[in-house]
Amino acid sequence: MPKTLSLIGQGSTTRTLSEQEIRALLQEAFTDYELHGKRLLFVIPDGTRTAPIPMLFRAIFDLLSPTAKALDLLIALGTHMPMSEDAINTLVGVTPEERAGKFKSVRIFNHEWNDKSTFKAIGTIPAEEIAQISGGKLNQSVDVTVNKLIYNYDQVVVCGPVFPHEVAGFSGGNKYFFPGISGPEVINLTHWLGALITNYHVIGTKHTPIRAVIDRAASLISVPRLNLAFVVNGYDLSGLYFGPMTDAWSAAADLSAQLHVIYSEKPYKTILSIMPKQYDDVWTAGKGMYKMEPVIADGGEVIIYAPHIDEISYTHGRVIDEVGYHVRDYFDKQWDKFKHHPWGVLAHSTHVKGAGTYENGVEKPRVTVTLATGVSPERCKKINLGYRDPKSINIADFENREHEGVLVVKKAGEMLYRLKK
Repeated sequence: MPKTLSLIGQGSTTRTLSEQEIRALLQEAFTDYELHGKRLLFVIPDGTRTAPIPMLFRAIFDLLSPTAKALDLLIALGTHMPMSEDAINTLVGVTPEERAGKFKSVRIFNHEWNDKSTFKAIGTIPAEEIAQISGGKLNQSVDVTVNKLIYNYDQVVVCGPVFPHEVAGFSGGNKYFFPGISGPEVINLTHWLGALITNYHVIGTKHTPIRAVIDRAASLISVPRLNLAFVVNGYDLSGLYFGPMTDAWSAAADLSAQLHVIYSEKPYKTILSIMPKQYDDVWTAGKGMYKMEPVIADGGEVIIYAPHIDEISYTHGRVIDEVGYHVRDYFDKQWDKFKHHPWGVLAHSTHVKGAGTYENGVEKPRVTVTLATGVSPERCKKINLGYRDPKSINIADFENREHEGVLVVKKAGEMLYRLKK
């Protein structure tokens, strides 16, 4: 490792990087940071993130495999479903034949979050520190556990995109450890802390109490960590930064704030969020609400349009069926009733439902959230969300009506919308 750790990379709001430029940056970074000849583990996103992983995977393999003692990948699933072999091949852009041939030395692991033997306990953040970080919103200690696989390597490299994020403010960086490859303790605490502060105030904010907890948890990891953080424009890269975890993430977050936020002059009364197929359940497609909430007028409606989705959550559906979707205060003011449910699920519930009040047993959401998906009307009613038959929606009927307060977002889930004022 070089004596002076400096950030390597470049970014622009007006152009994207060529593959030649990307490879040159990676070659410089891997040489300066002395990655050659080591056991290397790259922590990468799953298929719910837009990222040119196939191009980056081939570049990383070409540059490092000739000397690496090991060059493996770990998919940071958080609590998402494990990816199938076919899905993994698509994620990294290889054929089954290439996987068994040219790339046979590369092992690709799903993060097995639902297996207790996956984890190593690495410390505890004391209650007084959590209270200080959270501004008194939470006052409890949290045990920190992480996928023990990382301890088999000389160097761990987080390789992932940075976007505005509903829990952490911006995704990326140490978030690939917590919740990416962590146990449930930090996941639940950070997500509920984000819910208490609310998505409205967290999303697109660079420095948040949630990010502070994540960084503090990551400081307990003894394996050397580096960050290959990047900012996408479509499937191209507008920025790529390599270096210390927080330095690379910070540079990418600054660029993301310029590229991934759309400012609106006024709020909209109706938003049709068209979800791409990379989101395969409401758990992930909830971003169609998260990223829109700041520009929905009081009493307005967000329609999450995704005819391909027929499941609430492949992982947490049973719990969501029990608790439903509600505003924060619905849970907070009945905490004894709900505190035994996974806090990460409660947080997701509030993020999808949005802001609102709960007084004298009456819940009043600020906006209406409607599913136009394959989820049945009966189940939508059970979980406290609206329903529209997706076949009844003609997208053209919603288009070109911004002057009427109607907005269509054709690839919802990544761009954050905010009011100028």
